[in-house]
Amino acid sequence: MKMYIIWAAAILILGVLEGITVQLVSIWFVFGAVAALIASICGANLTVQIIVFIAVSVISLLVTRPLVKKKLTANKQPTNADRCIGLDGVVTEQIDNLKPSGLVKVDGKIWSARSADGSVIEPESIVTIEKIDGVKLIVSNKS
Repeated sequence: MKMYIIWAAAILILGVLEGITVQLVSIWFVFGAVAALIASICGANLTVQIIVFIAVSVISLLVTRPLVKKKLTANKQPTNADRCIGLDGVVTEQIDNLKPSGLVKVDGKIWSARSADGSVIEPESIVTIEKIDGVKLIVSNKS
């Protein structure tokens, strides 16, 4: 059997596999198989064809993977809440974890707040936003 038929079949099978997975897992092998097919048509022996297949697959993987990974990686857009973490805020209503009370003004917005260490924090105190739990800021006194 002529090797160019096997390389053409490999291109077809790997291309279909790539289309099914939509994860860019075999496209590099398609490139390698195309290069091996060309080598086969040019009369190269089987050893050269296999070396061409492996070399082109590896090179195309090394060259394109960082670009593809960058494009496929979703850019995480911070939400309003994410931007509050690490900022300082002013307590506008006493924060007491034992009572359902506590408001902090940060970045021009009023948020419900709880103390990170369970202490009571008085109004007008400056606090640092440690994290967000649901819709409540978890804060620590900045004294």
